[in-house]
Amino acid sequence: MMSKTLFITGTGTDVGKTYVTAMILKKLQQMHLRAAYYKAAMSGNDRAPDGKLIPGDALYVKTVSGIDQPLEEMCPYVYETAVSPHLAAQLEGNPVDPDVVLSGFDRVSRAYDYIVLEGSGGILCPLRFDRQEFYLEDFIKNRNLPCIITADAGLGAINAVVLTAEYMKSRGIAAKGIIFNHYEPGNRMHEDNLFMCEHLTGLQVLSCVKDGDTDLEIDAKTLENLFS
Repeated sequence: MMSKTLFITGTGTDVGKTYVTAMILKKLQQMHLRAAYYKAAMSGNDRAPDGKLIPGDALYVKTVSGIDQPLEEMCPYVYETAVSPHLAAQLEGNPVDPDVVLSGFDRVSRAYDYIVLEGSGGILCPLRFDRQEFYLEDFIKNRNLPCIITADAGLGAINAVVLTAEYMKSRGIAAKGIIFNHYEPGNRMHEDNLFMCEHLTGLQVLSCVKDGDTDLEIDAKTLENLFS
C-alpha cells in the first residue's frame, strides 16, 4: 500500500517551509504514525569535513521532528550553489532526472504510512531546464500530491498567497489550505491578511506559527485529514 502524502509549498523562498514541515512531522511522530520526509532537490547546502554535501533542510527536519528515516532517503539531488535547482544543476553538472525523483519517492512511499514533501522555493520552480524541462508542478501532478501553502503573515501576504493559489488552481493542483509563519497575535495587519487571504482564495487558514514556536497548533484529526 502506498502512503498518504502532503506537499508543503510556499509563496516563495525563505517563508518557513522547512520549519513548518519539521513541525508537521514532529506532530505525526507524537501521534505514533510512521512518517517520512521527501524533497526532490535541495540547493544552497554546506559540505561536511569529508567534502560530502549535507542536505541541510532534511537534516533540520530530521533533528526537529525526531523521525528515524535515514538522511540518504530524503533528497535525491543535493546542490551546493544557493540558486534555483535547475541553475545549480547546470553549474554543478548534475541534472535532475525525473525518473530518479519519482522512483526515490515511490521507495519512501512503500516504506512509510505518511510522507510530508517539501518544495524548493515557491510553486513555480524549475528543477531541470536544458534539453529536458522538469518543473516542481510536474512532480506534484505526476503523483497527485495534495498541497498546503506556507506564507509569511506580514506585508505582501495577500498578493503572494492569492497569486500562488490562483496559479495552482490554473494548473489543476489541489490546495488544502494555508499556514502562516511569523504570525503576531493582535497585529491588525496580520489578522487582516488572514481574513483577506481566506476570503480571496476560498482556502482555510489551518494554523498560524509564531516566531519561536516548537509545536504546530493544529488538531491531530484535522492534520491527518489533510493527507491523501
